[in-house]
Amino acid sequence: MSDVDLRARIPADVETPDRLLFNLTTRQVAILATAGAIAYLLFRTLLDVLPMPVLLAGLVPLLGTATVLALGRRDGLSLDAWLLAAVRGSRTPRRQVPAPGGVLKTPRWAPALTSAEGELTPPTPLRLPARSIATNGVVDLGGTSAALVAVSTVNLGLRTPAEQAALVGAYARWLNSLTAPVQIVVSTQRVDLAGHAQRIADAADLLPNAALADAAADYAEFLLDLEDERQPLWRTVTIVHTATGARRDQDALRAAEHTAGALQSLGASTRVLDGPAVAAVLAAAVDPYTLPVPGERALPDEPITAEEPS
Repeated sequence: MSDVDLRARIPADVETPDRLLFNLTTRQVAILATAGAIAYLLFRTLLDVLPMPVLLAGLVPLLGTATVLALGRRDGLSLDAWLLAAVRGSRTPRRQVPAPGGVLKTPRWAPALTSAEGELTPPTPLRLPARSIATNGVVDLGGTSAALVAVSTVNLGLRTPAEQAALVGAYARWLNSLTAPVQIVVSTQRVDLAGHAQRIADAADLLPNAALADAAADYAEFLLDLEDERQPLWRTVTIVHTATGARRDQDALRAAEHTAGALQSLGASTRVLDGPAVAAVLAAAVDPYTLPVPGERALPDEPITAEEPS
């Protein structure tokens, strides 16, 4: 195979909506057109009733509000979507608790919950998209099942153009083999070097050779300095397969296993996540600023036991 230049220009935001008219998106055109139609109807209806200055003074705020909603942005969202999220957030109860069977009423003899602002309202059930996580890693989304695959990255920059073409072709074959939508999540988390350094320091005291013990202690100090100065990060790639129907659990797992096998041919390390691993991934997604807990995480409905002290 001859060397091929595989360079391609990829837009920074692949989810940018298409421009429909005058460099405006469909959403912006719809907002402006609706506001313009309402303003025109009001103008034609009230033209013979109100003086022209008063009529224009009443229509300017309407058109100005529509323009701000259509063109304004805040926190990376369009202003209309941001306002809609703000309204939903203001109407959402502040106190929610996990209660699949509903929140039990407080007994009459129990004292009322109060705070500095007064009496607290009773909590409401917390509704999450994921209803349960099976031991095999399948997530029940209520009519839809999802299976997760952890994938490592592959460095294309160190490959020859022919090898890059082969990898891109294999990746394209995997994309063409998909029969259902998938989600590829790329996230970045902090690396816990302090815990690793502590384990090395503890093991250094048990080494019989003094030179090896000193080298291990120096390496532990190096890791601590690296965490303080650089704050290293590690990147995770997770692919989510969903399925519906009577055999949705089996179909989601089968699709995840197919993806794991297909991407292994690219040289990536893949693994279909089981229940504890899926629980850890979801916990890290909702709290990305906290270091992951070492060891396996228990499932939401799994009892936690401890070893009896000897």
